[in-house]
Amino acid sequence: MLKVNDEIPRFEILTDKAPFKVSDHIGKKIVIFFFPKADTSGCTAESIAFTNLQKEFDQLNCIIIGISKDKPQKQAKFREKYNLTCELGADNENNVCEQFGVWVEKSMYGRKYMGIQRSTFLCDEEGIVKKVWEKVKVPGHADEVLEAVRELGN
Repeated sequence: MLKVNDEIPRFEILTDKAPFKVSDHIGKKIVIFFFPKADTSGCTAESIAFTNLQKEFDQLNCIIIGISKDKPQKQAKFREKYNLTCELGADNENNVCEQFGVWVEKSMYGRKYMGIQRSTFLCDEEGIVKKVWEKVKVPGHADEVLEAVRELGN
């Protein structure tokens, strides 16, 4: 998993709108949150929480992108259903998840499988990781990320 002071990969990923290129956003702070599956309870709550704080993130020159393995069409339906404002990246081939180290072995009811570990990365204007949240618990998380962005300054 990427750590504090690592440079984020200069990835490009499809979204439900247009390709998202990290290189187009250097000069802004970037919040990248990885979530397991669109339109499930935890992922919905997390995405809505970031949407509810979108204006505050915008005022701090910070963009937000959520990434899962869902296809762009599913991300579009997810966005429309909940009026989400953050970018939603579709990492169908796990390229970005693997680069960030969030594609991991998980276990549920004794069954092991591969999946996305809910994680968030805060990067500064140069694309350097400044904070990492692993195994995120959704309640209060978006607020905590916003506070960390504030601490980075304008």
